[in-house]
Amino acid sequence: MSAPRQLRELLARPGIIRSLAPHDVFSARIMEQAGIELLFLGGFGASASLLGLPDTGLITQTEIVEAARRMTSAVRVPVIVDADTGHGDVQNIVRTVRELERAGAAGLLLEDQVFPKRCGHFPGKQVTSAEEMLVRLRAALDARVDPDFTIIARTDALTVHGVDDAIGRAQQYAEAGADVCFVEAPRSVDELARIAREIPRPQLANMLVGGATPILSAADLEQLGYRICVSPVESLAIAGFAVRALAQAMLKEGRVDGLSDRMLPFAELQQVLGVAESLGLRERFEKRG
Repeated sequence: MSAPRQLRELLARPGIIRSLAPHDVFSARIMEQAGIELLFLGGFGASASLLGLPDTGLITQTEIVEAARRMTSAVRVPVIVDADTGHGDVQNIVRTVRELERAGAAGLLLEDQVFPKRCGHFPGKQVTSAEEMLVRLRAALDARVDPDFTIIARTDALTVHGVDDAIGRAQQYAEAGADVCFVEAPRSVDELARIAREIPRPQLANMLVGGATPILSAADLEQLGYRICVSPVESLAIAGFAVRALAQAMLKEGRVDGLSDRMLPFAELQQVLGVAESLGLRERFEKRG
């Protein structure tokens, strides 16, 4: 089954989809094997992992497409890719959609920030007019070859113009055909509830620890009416915490085995990466002779 069809079937099921955003292919495999059914390749994690730089519009179209291709080739669960503002004008948006489809993505997020965009929880964001975003959205919807490929319309207008404007924009994006809507950075539970209640499309909730939005459980978000919840940068954050502890142990103790209770055993690392299958290929093909 194709990745876009898998995602459509997830969205058609009752209950909220609990998702994470791996910052690289290894973390994607760990999440998949733990049971996560939907992954997001976000701009924050990709920029940090690929470039060691912040999410301020620095990732190029070719870089995010190649990152998507590597991730989708390593996991079987659907992957949604952050396409930022589409990487240019409408012709760039068309190419971005088609390249991500060819890379095996299940869908993408397209937003109404101006270029260069920035992380949705950074200060100083600016947004285009709703009319400009509708042009972007129509281009993306028209460009997809597979009708199951999911287009998520994101608005960052809440921080800039307030919740009424953000909801009004998302309603327009829904009417234009967006499959899922995403209002970034609600500031209260009341705003979260209004967004879920007033926008006639499946809704995504972004649960960034330390961000502008209060953190609710998946069960609570489901009660409000959300269909997807995602923790967008926590894979990167927890990896950074662990790697720093590793460096500190080496500097202080001259060894790191004291952290073994916080490490995957080497045998389990091999299992995650499929070492036995890889090493067994020659024997399997020799037996066919």
